[in-house]
Amino acid sequence: MKPDEIREAFLRFFEERGHRRMPGAPLVPPGDPTLLFTSAGMVQFKAYFMGQAKAPHPRLATVQKCFRTSDIDSVGDASHLTFFEMLGNFSVGDYFKAEAIPWAWEFVTAEQWLGLDPDRLWAAVYLDDDEAFELWRRFLPAERIRRYGEEHNYWFSGEVGPCGPCSELHYDFGPQFGCGPRCEPDHEGCDRFLEIWNLVFMSFFCDGDKRDPLPSMSIDTGAGLERMAVASLFESGEWKDKSKLPSVYDTDLFAPIIKRIEKLSGKRYRKDEATDRAMRIVAEHARAVTFLIGDERTPAIPSNEERGYAVRRVLRRAVYFGRRYLGLEEPFLTDVA
Repeated sequence: MKPDEIREAFLRFFEERGHRRMPGAPLVPPGDPTLLFTSAGMVQFKAYFMGQAKAPHPRLATVQKCFRTSDIDSVGDASHLTFFEMLGNFSVGDYFKAEAIPWAWEFVTAEQWLGLDPDRLWAAVYLDDDEAFELWRRFLPAERIRRYGEEHNYWFSGEVGPCGPCSELHYDFGPQFGCGPRCEPDHEGCDRFLEIWNLVFMSFFCDGDKRDPLPSMSIDTGAGLERMAVASLFESGEWKDKSKLPSVYDTDLFAPIIKRIEKLSGKRYRKDEATDRAMRIVAEHARAVTFLIGDERTPAIPSNEERGYAVRRVLRRAVYFGRRYLGLEEPFLTDVA
């Protein structure tokens, strides 16, 4: 399934289950001085979760453009992104785990939806979340459900804000890509597993110190479009060599941008690592700044302060790697964008 098809299928799936399709928020969140950028789908719904405002509908679904500054210097490998799209279904005091987990499984595995191989899926739950564990047991053997602590399976919307335990679905590319016989989803630096879906069971408000129960328990889903596109590509007939891992740069979200950079630079992708890394940096950063500067509602303009400085960092990094490693001496970002 192509990325455009995944977006539409996700929204249609949840519309058929009583959700209202909502537009994504601007990349610069209006009225939230605690955030530089919209970094998750739930940002525009925080007030609903905290009981400060009434949601337009108890069930919502969005495709949210997100930007995170924490990974700027990591962009260039096969996985890190600053700009990405988050698919989300949200319950504001309506359904909870008993509905959210089966729906996640159905969308990811059913042939008429994403249709991934169920035998390649693992789940993770918070340490003491027996309810989520037993719900996953309806679909998965116990050995493919892992319990992890707060570092991996508890989600915070910031130092202050709604939070709660979470449960993830991970895609397994196969043991040949793993880090050994005891490989599992929480192992760092291992390419075998890819998190594709995260269900946050919004239950508490953290004031920076203690956690108090929210007025109602809610669901916040974050499902990465780029990651689901990678898993879908791996299972498709287009990816011939299953001994090699695809990355986001092989999907339709990035492949046309990479081809454009090849044409401008006269260099070929997948020929040497230094060139590949530079092409990934230019492709990812060009994509990010296009949406940051081009946001019709709240454009982020390069400057020396706050949001503008983040945009400037991304621009300068793209220009540096384009000139230093790809020989792009003339202005090139507008051609890539």
